Amino acid sequence: MSNPNLLVVLGATATGKTQLAVHLASVFGGEIISADSRQVFRGMDIGTGKDLNEYRVDGKQIRHHLIDIREAGERYQVNAFKEDFYAAFEQINQRANFPILCGGTGMYIHSLLQNHELTAIPVNLHLREELMLLSKEELQDRIGQFPLALRSHVDYSSAKRLIRAIEVADYLSKNEVENVPRPVLSPLVIGLYNDVETRRFKIAERLKLRLNNGLVEEVEKLIANGVSKEMLNFYGLEYKFVVSYLNGEVDFATMNERLQTAIFQFAKRQMTFFRKMEKDGVTIVWLEAKNDKAVMHQQAVELVGRFLNKNVEHV
Repeated sequence: MSNPNLLVVLGATATGKTQLAVHLASVFGGEIISADSRQVFRGMDIGTGKDLNEYRVDGKQIRHHLIDIREAGERYQVNAFKEDFYAAFEQINQRANFPILCGGTGMYIHSLLQNHELTAIPVNLHLREELMLLSKEELQDRIGQFPLALRSHVDYSSAKRLIRAIEVADYLSKNEVENVPRPVLSPLVIGLYNDVETRRFKIAERLKLRLNNGLVEEVEKLIANGVSKEMLNFYGLEYKFVVSYLNGEVDFATMNERLQTAIFQFAKRQMTFFRKMEKDGVTIVWLEAKNDKAVMHQQAVELVGRFLNKNVEHV
């Protein structure tokens, strides 16, 4: 591959992406750009798995980007991520270091690899409020009224994505999107996966750890600091279910059980999205996230060494 200039480490939740990315950064002189839609927010640490201690290797701090760059309570869209990514990408290149994009927010990653300019289309709050009153079937009918050219890549399985698709199609039927010149990305994409049983076990263990280490207290603090419960519901998963518990809608055991199930489902959706990326032409080299991390890490080092045409024995 000509001019290899980006490594991507992706995978479903609880597969060890950050640990691998940090290891590769330490070996190849890299800096990490986070592709996590919630780790951008300050104060949302336990619920997002934001362990900054993971970015240290043998006492050395690995530089990271796009973490703690927004206040909790704000919104962060795909286009904002792209702008922030390219700014970080340029800074890393100026330091002659190796950019490593790491995370599980497939939409963010895909927007870069496919250079989706549609992410720049603004939110239409008036239209969105109208669409949120419709059923998924009604939304499917609505998007079907637009020309095929404006809906050829629509995901019909999710009401949320259908709403955004209608928003985009409505905008494009009246406006043109400016094509912003971007650096050409020549990436190696490494994906981590587990079998279903292992994935469920790791998710359950990690959730237990987060609840024992102050997840509920973190949500209470966010609320005390002025973050609305509506926004916490918008952030989803841990924050949404803990808010339900704090509201007295469910007891702790029920909250734990339902949240665990929701994270299982989320991980499955992540893998489905990554498979869709492959269908769209993104090549992903999959590695099993084994319990013996040293084996997986060595496999990844060899892959990246070949990608960069470096003899890893002397890196």
